[in-house]
Formats: sequence, structure tokens, C-alpha cells
Amino acid sequence: MAKRKVALKKKDVETPATEAGRFRRRFSIVIFALGVALYANTLSFDYTVDDAIVIYDNEFTCKGLAGIPGLLKYDTFRGFFKVEGKEKLVSGGRYRPLTPLMYAAEVQFFAPKKRDAAGQPVKDAAGHTAFDPNEGGKLNAVKFIGHLVNVLLYGLTGVVVFWLLLKILSPGGPPNSSGNLPTYVALAAALLFVAHPIHTEVVANVKGRDEILSLLGSLAALYLSLKAFHQHKNRLNVAAAIVFFLALLSKENAITFLAVVPLTFFFFTSAKAGKIFTQTLPFLAAAALFLVIRSSVLGFDFGGHPPRELMNNPFLKLVGNQYVDFSFGEKMATVFFTLGKYVLLLLFPHPLSHDYYPRAIGMMTFGNWRVILSVLLYLGMGVYALVRLPKKDPVSYGILFYLATLSIASNIVFPIGTNMNERFVYMPSVGFALVAAALVYRISGRWNKPRPALIFAGAIVLLALNVKTFTRNFAWKDNFTLFTTDIKTVPNSAKLRNATGGELVAQSLKPANAARKTEMLNEAVGHLMEAIKIHPGYKNPFLILGNAYNYLQQYEASVQAYQQALQLDPDYAEARNNLGITYRDAGRYFGEQKGDVNKAMEYLTKAYELRPDEYETLRLLGVANGVSGNGPKAIEFFTKALQMEPNNAAAHYNLGSAYFNSGQPEKGQEFLQKARQINPNIEAEMRGGK
Repeated sequence: MAKRKVALKKKDVETPATEAGRFRRRFSIVIFALGVALYANTLSFDYTVDDAIVIYDNEFTCKGLAGIPGLLKYDTFRGFFKVEGKEKLVSGGRYRPLTPLMYAAEVQFFAPKKRDAAGQPVKDAAGHTAFDPNEGGKLNAVKFIGHLVNVLLYGLTGVVVFWLLLKILSPGGPPNSSGNLPTYVALAAALLFVAHPIHTEVVANVKGRDEILSLLGSLAALYLSLKAFHQHKNRLNVAAAIVFFLALLSKENAITFLAVVPLTFFFFTSAKAGKIFTQTLPFLAAAALFLVIRSSVLGFDFGGHPPRELMNNPFLKLVGNQYVDFSFGEKMATVFFTLGKYVLLLLFPHPLSHDYYPRAIGMMTFGNWRVILSVLLYLGMGVYALVRLPKKDPVSYGILFYLATLSIASNIVFPIGTNMNERFVYMPSVGFALVAAALVYRISGRWNKPRPALIFAGAIVLLALNVKTFTRNFAWKDNFTLFTTDIKTVPNSAKLRNATGGELVAQSLKPANAARKTEMLNEAVGHLMEAIKIHPGYKNPFLILGNAYNYLQQYEASVQAYQQALQLDPDYAEARNNLGITYRDAGRYFGEQKGDVNKAMEYLTKAYELRPDEYETLRLLGVANGVSGNGPKAIEFFTKALQMEPNNAAAHYNLGSAYFNSGQPEKGQEFLQKARQINPNIEAEMRGGK
């Protein structure tokens, strides 16, 4: 009996494309889940460092959706400085409206309204509601949403890295799971990218979303462009241009993809020069539009004239009592040292820090062996990339990707205002991940299937990176944790010393830290003195030092610190204001606690010169003059105090008492009666010292 042929249904046929699709979906889920799981512990974290600039201390963002016009109209830092022109302290300016627009929307829908002392909503002159994203430093919905969006976008970026590498490494068709270069290299590179601890600054800090979206948009645009090329769908080129424009609106370093895009088509497609240029045109158009908009907002300043302040220009050195520029050799040696440190942190990400401000990285010369090693490393990378360029070697491409995307943050193209930051290597790390994965594949002997030993070794490395990432996240819980953790890694950073001192002062004032207040203040003084030693021209540590000494009731030292701040900047309004407060507090201390009326008068007179309209200073001067027996002067100052707070029962009582003591009982009774009308219990309260 003849056998019947069984016809296979179409859905039963396993095609390479079907297998590839299932493979991609399966591992996309794994990559996304890994990215989310690694940073899940950040969802309950507070705002940290630069979150103040773009979120909770930004006048436009705090208006919610009503602040959108300001976010689009000005430099990204304008809403933080709140004063026209002050944002120019940061070299080159910043125009990155996309992420602040997202923050504004999150504030609008999730942040509580800001309220005054009476509990009423606060509104600006235009009638716009003000929101309070920080809400007294407490965990709230808007903080949770901010961190959640970062985590989800990061997981998505890992997936796009995987898709893009599969696309570029398999130009002849879809990869399959049977074992080949696209499969293992793309998967290994994506997993390495997602797990790498150097990305903690970008993901755990809500402000790091600009880096995430810039890379995500750039990679997605490149993926769409490649898809348009292979599938002959021009509408995808339009989509690529739009997505790339959004990447540029997130952060300017996306513009480096103007080099990455043609490189990608050269390495991984059969496109000729003309077609490569055609595929790059949408990116050029998006970049041109962005630059036109940016220039209309910021002008044509691209950081060519760095400021003359060490915290915004690390390539200055102190000669005598004046800061002068590094020599060309000193600057380039320092730059190459930082470039070498980036590679070291990519290979061995420990210890990590959010801060590398002067002098975390000291001034280097080409006589330093680490500088020489870095130069040789980058020279070798460049030579290898160029020699292997005609072979279209993926390792060569990864190196060129790394160099191109790092260039804009290298301080070689133009100054960026700091030596280095771990977030600056976020985009270049894609190139690093590709190089690492491709080299491991090559060293393995191009096995069709990886051997168990290789899988085990890779799993161990991945596990170690995961553990480091997860544990490093905890440093980003809040500013206090971050600063006190990282100061151990970069003790020579004046900025971090200052930030640590400031945070210790702030934390010492909380009721929960009352028992440790003096200890914390003294620790803060130590950090602030180190900041001044590193950078003698740094005015902010003097200000905070004055605050710390004030709280320690070391008033002479506090006065001296504020005066030094004012010597550096005579227009330093905050230092002048705090100096007046210290004079007042010193006057109260010597008058009420020490019984030294003469010393109290000396300080209070100086406080009055600086803060003539402050009620408490006027009241204390009235008391001091009354105790000294100078009745007319006591009446004069109590009268001024009453003018400042006419509905204050205590002010009426004090003035009435001064008139009684000066032999004018009728006048005194008039003010005492007014005090009783405002507060029937005023006499009992005043006698009780309340």
C-alpha cells in the first residue's frame, strides 16, 4: 500500500526568520528584565546632586506644564539660576529641553502643590500654581515616577542595543540561535552594557535621563535607518530623522552619530559612498534644525572661552595668588590621563564616584607613566581601528564608535567645564561592549557553540558586574549617603569636600541628629577647610564654614569666614546676609547667655548695619539698650520693631515696658493695652520667657 504524503502546513515550517524572531523576543525580555531588576532598588530613592538644577529647584519645572514656555525659551540651567546671564557660568551653555519637559509633566501630575504658612496653594504673579516636587525631602509619587521612568528607559535601551547589533552583524539575513557571530556577540554585548556598574550615575540619578534618551534615540534612529536601507522603506528614514532630533533635544552629544551613521553603513552594508551619504542626510537635516534652534536660544557659544573659575575650568593652576592656564602640554597630559581612567573603569569599575572635579584629577605631565600608558593605549586603539578598517572588522568599528562618541566629552574638541564624569562614557560604552564581546568570541576560536567553560566564565563576570551595580546604587539613596560615600574615593575634590560639608551641616540641624549635632558640625568644618586648602579662591566653602561656626556658637570664626567669602566676592549677597545673622545671634548669645551687654551691643550694632529692617535685631537692640539704661534708644529700637510687625503683641508689650521704664507710664499703658487686645495672655507669656 502506497504511503500518503503529508503536506506541511505553512505555520509548521520553521524558517530562519521565524527562528530569529523568537530568539530576539526571548532575549529581549531577558535584557529588559535584567535592566529593570538591577535598578529596582532606586525606586525609593531621593533626589540627588543635579536633580536640583532640572527638577525641584528649577522655577520652570516647578510650574508643571505652565513652565513649558520657559523650558523651551532658555538655557536648561536658566530655571535653576533664576537670574539672566548667570547660567553662562557653565561653559558653552546647555539646551536640552526634552527631559525637563518630561519632568514638568511628571511634576504637574504627581507632585504636591506648594503651600504657604497658612496652608494655601502658592501661585506666581501670572497665577500659575507652584508645585513642590521635593516636599521637604520626603519620598513622594513624583520621585518614584522619575526613577521608574529612568529604569524602564534604561531596560529599553539595552533591548535596542541588542536589536541594533543583531541588525548590523547579520547583513546577509536574520541570525539564528544555532550559534554564530551575530547571536553571541550581540547578546553578550547587550548583557555587558546593561550590567555595567559605570552606568549607575546615569540611571540612579533622575537627571541622568538626558543621557539615557540621547543614547536611546540615537541608537533607535540608526536602527530605523538600517531597516529603511534593507527594506527600501523611505518613510523609516523620516522616522529616523524625528527620533534623532529628539535625541539631540535630550543632550547634544547625540550629534556624534553624524560620524557613527556613515561608519555603520560602511562597515556593515554594501552601500556605496553615494548611498551612505543619502542615508546620513536625515541625520544631517535633524542636526541642522537642532543647531538652528539651539543658536537662536543660546547664540553661537560652544565653550570656546572657558570661565576663569576652577570649578568650571579644571585646566587652571595657582601661581602666586592668581590662577593661570595650564600649558598646552599639561592640559593634554591631564586629558589623556582621564581618557585612560575611562578605559580602566570600563575594564574594572571600582571604585566609582559621581564627582571628579578639581583636584580629584591632579595636573599631569607627559613624564607621568600613567599618562604615557594612556597615550600608547589610545594610539594602539587608533592604529588597530585604521588598519582593520578595510577588513570591516567589528572590533575596529567598536573602537571607532567609542572614540567618536567620547570625543565631544573628552576636553579635546572644546572644554566641558570638568575633568571627567562617569556619565560621559555612557554612550561610548556601547562601543566598548561590542569590542569586548567580539574579542571574547574571537579568542574562543569561533566555536559554533560556546563551550561550558566559556559560558561559566561569562556568567561569573556578569554576576560580579550585577552585584557591583546593585550595591553601588545604594550610594545614590540621597545626597548625604552619596557625598559621604564618594568622599572616600575622591578626597581631593574641592567641590565634593564642599558638598559633603554642606550636607553635614544641613543634616546636623535635623531633630533626629540632635545628639550628634556638634560632632557632625565639626566634621563638616574639617571637610570645608580641606575644600579651601584645595581651592583657596572657592567662595562657597567659606559661606558654609561661616554657617557651621555659627551653629557651633563660635561667632568670631563665623564672622571671619563670611568676611573671607566677601573678600573673594564683594557682591556675595548670601554671605553678607548670613554675616548679619551671625552678628545678631552673637549679640543674643552674649546678652542672654553670657550677660556681657557691651559685647552684645557691639555685635548687634553691626547686625543692624547689615540688616536694618529685621525685627529680631531691632528687638534685641531695644533689650540691650534698656538693660544698659539707655531708655530713649530702647524706645527708638522697639518703635522700629513695632513698625516691622504692627500686629505682634510682644512688640507692643516691649515698647510699652520701655516707656514705663523711661518714666512715661501713660504712653506705656497705651501700648500695653494694645498688646492685651491682640493677646490677652501676653503678660503671662512674657514673664514666663515665651
